[in-house]
Amino acid sequence: MTEAAPAPVDTPLPPDGPVTMAVHTMPSPLAPVDPPKRSRWTLWLVLAVCAAPVIASYFSFYVLDLRGRAYSDLISPTRDLPPTLTLSTLQGAPVAAEALKGQWLLTYIPDRACDTGCERMLFMQRQLREMLGKDRDRLDKLVLVPDDVQLTPAQVDALTGHSAPATVLRAQRGAIESWLMASPGHRLGEHLFLVDPMGRWMLRSPATPEPAQLKKDLERLMRANAGWDKPGR
Repeated sequence: MTEAAPAPVDTPLPPDGPVTMAVHTMPSPLAPVDPPKRSRWTLWLVLAVCAAPVIASYFSFYVLDLRGRAYSDLISPTRDLPPTLTLSTLQGAPVAAEALKGQWLLTYIPDRACDTGCERMLFMQRQLREMLGKDRDRLDKLVLVPDDVQLTPAQVDALTGHSAPATVLRAQRGAIESWLMASPGHRLGEHLFLVDPMGRWMLRSPATPEPAQLKKDLERLMRANAGWDKPGR
């Protein structure tokens, strides 16, 4: 009878003693888990994108120093739209101040009975928007009428009866003057005011402005904050 060949030397031998199984502790589902680094970077990226328009605005003001080249008065620091500003339509329906945000606002205030000078400023407001060409839809015309001023039906029709109507709202005179101010020695009705899409008053035209010069100021500010606003209301 042939004897079995011996097992190869490198054949593993079973361990001594009974076979055992090791059980490792599983992580508790309630234990705090640090957020992944990728999530943190995503959060910072989102914050950076949201802050970019604000950074661009301040870059335009303080780094490019538009104050030295502007035809108009740049307001520094800017003045925020008062959230408590009480507004209403000409028919008396209330309008929230926050509703004005999201668009550049070229604002005019007929601070007394709208005479020939007032009508000329309203015409200039309309023409300035058209002069912006492809950017005109980024600019909304706002007329803030003090509560002690009346517009004639013909004037209201001129503001609201064409393809790009102005937003015409009433407000108390004191509330308007606590936000927008005329230059020394002049009236509110002699200026046009530019409010940015965040509701901040940024620019005041000279009294009885020259349209071509004022247009350059509007273009500089709006170019610096491209993408900040949304299509016209």
